[in-house]
Amino acid sequence: MDISFFVLGIIGFAFAVIVHEVAHGFLADKLGDPTARLLGRLTLNPIPHIDIYGTIIVPLLLFLFNSPFLFGWAKPVPVDPYNLKNPKKDSAIISLAGPAANIVFAIALSFSLRILLKIFPSAPFFGLFYNLIGINIVLAIFNLLPIYPLDGEKILVGILPEKSARKFSAFMSRYGYILLFLMVFPLFGNSSLIFPIINPVIDFLLRILIPGYAKI
Repeated sequence: MDISFFVLGIIGFAFAVIVHEVAHGFLADKLGDPTARLLGRLTLNPIPHIDIYGTIIVPLLLFLFNSPFLFGWAKPVPVDPYNLKNPKKDSAIISLAGPAANIVFAIALSFSLRILLKIFPSAPFFGLFYNLIGINIVLAIFNLLPIYPLDGEKILVGILPEKSARKFSAFMSRYGYILLFLMVFPLFGNSSLIFPIINPVIDFLLRILIPGYAKI
């Protein structure tokens, strides 16, 4: 992974996480919680969304560890469950909005790429679209894992029966960050533990969304 790829990846990642977080806040607002809107988080301006660890330090460490992909997170959009009519169910829906927004964005990029390739078949923008689509798909699939503080944990809590949801949430609140760290960073060999789990799904989606992906 060279410096140019890292810089391009950071820029694309920053925009992807902004889309992700704005989607959380937008749907929360629609479901009755205006917290994100009142705090100015429904904006594409990156400044309010930057998390020093997730947006800067973690991607940098992954780069230094020669990780096969860059990942991180933005400052979570605040959601007040007391403003929601059905806190458990609505929180799960709000959590799902982020990954869904990234997948929709990746699909839109895929359609745009196909149109541009028909008009400018030799234009040098394929790599940019490839990276943007890939970053959005990785962000979406990774966040669907049921590990705190990822969206998948909140989605699963919203689906589980009340007693099981409380136990699972308590366990993840205590150990989630540790599990995530151990699974993301390539501490055991040259690959992270999480990559073999999510790679088949990511690869399947990229084959659909990126023209000629199988030949790359």
